[in-house]
Amino acid sequence: MLSQLGITLPVLAAPMAGGPTSPAMVVAAGRAGSLGMVAAGYKTAQAVEEQIRQVRAESIPFGVNIFAPNPVPVDAELYRWYAAEIQRDAVRFGLTLPAEPIEDNDSFEDKIELLLDDPVPLASFTFGIPPQRVIAALKAAGTIVVQTVTNRAEAIAARDAGVDALAVQAHTAGGHSGTLTPTEPLVPTPISTLVADITRAVELPVIAGGGLATPQAVAEVLRAGAAAAVVGTVLLRASESGASATHQAALLDPARTETVITRAFTGRPARGLRNAFIDAHEADAPWGYPAIHYLTSPLRKAAAAAGQPDFVHLWAGTGYRQATDEPTADILQRLASGL
Repeated sequence: MLSQLGITLPVLAAPMAGGPTSPAMVVAAGRAGSLGMVAAGYKTAQAVEEQIRQVRAESIPFGVNIFAPNPVPVDAELYRWYAAEIQRDAVRFGLTLPAEPIEDNDSFEDKIELLLDDPVPLASFTFGIPPQRVIAALKAAGTIVVQTVTNRAEAIAARDAGVDALAVQAHTAGGHSGTLTPTEPLVPTPISTLVADITRAVELPVIAGGGLATPQAVAEVLRAGAAAAVVGTVLLRASESGASATHQAALLDPARTETVITRAFTGRPARGLRNAFIDAHEADAPWGYPAIHYLTSPLRKAAAAAGQPDFVHLWAGTGYRQATDEPTADILQRLASGL
């Protein structure tokens, strides 16, 4: 898989939706012999098309990551109660949050149509496994199809659906978990153990991620059987990162001493730096994705712009202290130095 894509640096740049992964980061990774992925989540198909155009112009290998539908329906009554609670936080920013749930599939079909009309080297999926017809069509178009999984059962299901490779994600990863069963607790399995378990069960190439922030950690997952490692949190402060200044500063804040898994911001499990919003709302937050995401999104954007990190989803994996302010290529090359 790596040779087919022309990858010589087996430490890849993870797709981080919502802004952190910029076209410049994807290009920088590709130029370094690695692979970056356009993060299609939360974007319109037209916006994704424009970012693909920018990256493709550099004649480098790249991928596109898409949220596959796997909705978590929200209880309407619980949503309204939670919306009233969050509105108390939103008032300070002059916001009125959605009073009723907003549900969608992140323009999934439009994005698939885009990738079939103008095929890309690699397409990866998270949150859900796409229909077999979609996987087959992408493969027929010459695209390598990768599925995010978090355990052996998901890996077997992805293999049976026909994917080419697996992105194996541990519970230590920053941002949303790719779990296919989001309302069930994440099992805390070390990434190397998870890789070894899955590669014994499924004969597909594995890309491993989750808390990888040092050359030693990267070398360990490759020894466990991964074909490549993928990193995200360590790139949040990179020169090419699109993460907000508020988010980047929080990674350095000595008062922020831990990451936790929370559903309070989006109604789906995600790991981020613990803050006041999580402390106030985690215990009572309802499940419900994407409805809770749309509820809190205006608040999070306003707080990030205002430099108020306690109301921002500060997504970060357990290796967040290793995030450095330097070029993406330098970070990836350093992480591969132990191979």
